[in-house]
Amino acid sequence: MPTSTPVNEGAPRRLRADAERNRARVLNAARELFAERGAHVSMDEVARLAEVGIGTLYRHFPTKEAMVEAASQQRYGEILTYYRTVCAEVPEPVRALRMLLTRIAEVEVRDRGFASVVVEGTLGSAGPRSDLRADLEAEIVELTDRARASGDIRPEVTGTDVLCLTSGLTAVIQRRAGDWDRYLDIMLLGLSTP
Repeated sequence: MPTSTPVNEGAPRRLRADAERNRARVLNAARELFAERGAHVSMDEVARLAEVGIGTLYRHFPTKEAMVEAASQQRYGEILTYYRTVCAEVPEPVRALRMLLTRIAEVEVRDRGFASVVVEGTLGSAGPRSDLRADLEAEIVELTDRARASGDIRPEVTGTDVLCLTSGLTAVIQRRAGDWDRYLDIMLLGLSTP
């Protein structure tokens, strides 16, 4: 009697290559539209820009909230990949920290309208918690620890301090409250060992 291979019912199914491409196209289209127009974007408009049928869109994202959460995770994943493939190779931790914070700022500028979708439009919070976001925050904390150990930043500065300052950086961008690059310069100067 043939035996069947057990199925791990708790594990997410891997998407076919075409389904994965469609999912990525939907997320890219959603981010583009949200960045331009904020929360006032319909699922139909996202499907049109992504060049997929509305049924395909709803198969991947049954609600607008699910699509926003996935797009948010995609953003964290892009920044985390940049850190792990580019910044982690930089031997000077303060330089790596500047590069990472600059990339975070650039993503925020590109997706400026997206933040209003996350906060006001659908989720009503600062954004969904995700493993990718937690991983990125852990990398910032670890990078801060390395910079402190190297003597490049003040001994009393913690990773939590840098995470708070990063929130300030994104707020400057979202509120158009000034020059984010100047904010970053002042922030890093304030962290630096005298």
